[in-house]
Amino acid sequence: MILHSDLQTSPESDCPYLEGRKWRTNYFFASQLTAEELDILLARGWRKFGMYYFRPVCSGCGECIPIRIRTSELNYTKSMKRVVHRCGEIEVRFNQLEYSDEIFEIYRKHSEVRFGKVSSQSDFLHSFYTQSCPAIQSEYYLDSRLIAAGFLDVSSRSLSSIYFVYDTDFSDYRLGTFSVLQETAYAASLGLDYYYLGYYVRNNGSMAYKNSFHVNEKMDWSTGTWFHEDEFVYISGC
Repeated sequence: MILHSDLQTSPESDCPYLEGRKWRTNYFFASQLTAEELDILLARGWRKFGMYYFRPVCSGCGECIPIRIRTSELNYTKSMKRVVHRCGEIEVRFNQLEYSDEIFEIYRKHSEVRFGKVSSQSDFLHSFYTQSCPAIQSEYYLDSRLIAAGFLDVSSRSLSSIYFVYDTDFSDYRLGTFSVLQETAYAASLGLDYYYLGYYVRNNGSMAYKNSFHVNEKMDWSTGTWFHEDEFVYISGC
C-alpha cells in the first residue's frame, strides 16, 4: 500500500442517509493496495471510492452498520427466485475495469432519474476508474444491449460492491436485487467467503433492503467483531 495522506477526520456535515443527523468520517488516500491489505480494511468497516478510503465516526450514532453476505450460505427467498426468473434472459459478464461511454451514460441517467443529481464524467472516472486495489466490473446485457453495470473490489477473501447502476427504463426487472444474487454467486465460484454490501441503515429506505439477503453478518463498531445476523445486537438510541 502507498499512502498519499495521513489519517484525517472530516468536519461534520448533514448526514446523507438520515434526516436531522450529522455525518463525519475518518479518511485517507491510498493506492496499490494488495488483496490482503484490502481485506483487512473491509473487515474493519472501511469503504472507498477510487483512492479515497473512509468510515463513519459520527458522534452518538452507529446507524451505518457494515454488512456482508456469507457467499456459501446465501438463501433465496420466494421474491428473489421471482427476480431470477424475471431476469432469465439477462447475460452477466465479469471483466476487468474498462471505461466505456455506454456505462457512463447508464450512470448519468441512473443518477439523474433516481437521485436528481447531475453527474460529470470526471467525477465518474475519479470514483470508479481510478484503481487503487484489485477491482473488476460486472456487466448485464439484455438482447445484447448493456442495461446495467457494477463496480467491485476484490480482496483475498471477498468481493466488495462499490456501486451498481442500471438503465432506469428496466426498473421492473429489479436489477439491484439481481446484481447482489449474481455477484454473490460469482464470489462463491471464486472460492471467496464474503460479499460486502457496504453499510446497512435500518431507517433509510434505500439502504434497508440489504438486510433481506441471508445469511449475512454485521459488524459491531465498538469491538470490530462480526456477528451472525441472528446474534447482532443493535445499540439502543443509535
